[in-house]
Amino acid sequence: QVQLVESGGGLVQPGGSLRLSCVASRTIFSIYTMGWYRQAPGKQRELVARFAGSGSTNYADSVKGRFTVSRDNAKNTVYLQMTSLKPEGTAVYYCSAAIGAVTAFWGQGTKVTVSS
Repeated sequence: QVQLVESGGGLVQPGGSLRLSCVASRTIFSIYTMGWYRQAPGKQRELVARFAGSGSTNYADSVKGRFTVSRDNAKNTVYLQMTSLKPEGTAVYYCSAAIGAVTAFWGQGTKVTVSS
């Protein structure tokens, strides 16, 4: 049973924007901490952004000021708004659902390619 479904990836030019979406089951969305990771070719998966306690958010230093994570509770959806994209942002982006530091669920991933 698919628990997390991402969408919104694609090809974008450097400096462009994309918005990724992740729809979760209601149970997961209400219990788990949602976030976004990415994995570039030949590299390890890394945190991009996630919700922390009390509605606060954490961002990787490399995306601060350019990416914004948000959520729509009525739609069980988490978004990642990405602006001023750079070629090094090319990766497969994954939605995650975690309890503390342990990720329990991953989405299937959506590919983002930043290239002219």
